[in-house]
Amino acid sequence: MKTMLHIDTYLKSRSQLIEEHLTRLIPEKEVPYHTLFSAARYSLMGGGKRLRPILALATTETLGGDIDTALTAACALELIHTYSLIHDDLPCMDNDDFRRGKLTLHKVYPEGHAVLTGDFLLTHAFDLIANDTELTTDQRLQLIKTLSKHAGGNGMIAGQVLDIQSEGKQIDLERLRLIHRCKTGAMITASIEFGGILSNATELEMQILRRFGEEIGLAFQIVDDILDVTASKEKHGRLVPSDLTNHKVTYVTLLGLEESQVAAQTLFQSACEQLSALSVDPALLISLADVLVHRKI
Repeated sequence: MKTMLHIDTYLKSRSQLIEEHLTRLIPEKEVPYHTLFSAARYSLMGGGKRLRPILALATTETLGGDIDTALTAACALELIHTYSLIHDDLPCMDNDDFRRGKLTLHKVYPEGHAVLTGDFLLTHAFDLIANDTELTTDQRLQLIKTLSKHAGGNGMIAGQVLDIQSEGKQIDLERLRLIHRCKTGAMITASIEFGGILSNATELEMQILRRFGEEIGLAFQIVDDILDVTASKEKHGRLVPSDLTNHKVTYVTLLGLEESQVAAQTLFQSACEQLSALSVDPALLISLADVLVHRKI
């Protein structure tokens, strides 16, 4: 009970910190193209758990880094995540009508405007890191390299391509794992690696963090597949998840609900075991991993 109280308090305080900083990073602007920023704020400030920036901050704290210095870089992860959701919801992708309990961006603004808003958030994330004077030149370079790798053509975008290619096909478990590791797991791993970079972690610590991120990222997506079945209405505003209407294979359709839950739990335990090799107390990261894997929505 004490651990849950601690993590609930931690999540609330860090979420508030992130929300306030995101508001400053994407202000309203009195310019002829002001709707770009209004649309960005509509999606960015539309709720969400802020798990990726929180993971970055928690990793920074665990390794003794300064979260005030890390805040802008951590928030850049949320910009990337939001851009990916905007594009994922588009009619040419999953064609979802709701996100986080309200209309998706292309239902409020023209579809082309939604595409450009996602493009803006993507490029602005890199701009924020490149111009962050709180960081050293080496930190900025490492963060940009990490984000480019995990959000790019061998990471999240690769996962999206594989996901589209697999629609209507009966893929095997190995292929599904690859999709999940790229589409969702890559940015979870990036968040953990961000914390390592922002706290000047050693190469050994980075290796440990990377393995932890990869396993907890895959577990996170398996749980997402589970929740698409058990809580689709709460997540997407529809009783039948878009993955089913788009004829996509998920962990649940491939393995069944119970076996999927076992797979997520096994990865959770393995991920937490990775952290035992750190020379610092990993309790905060373990508590966050528990939240990610055992969430209800």
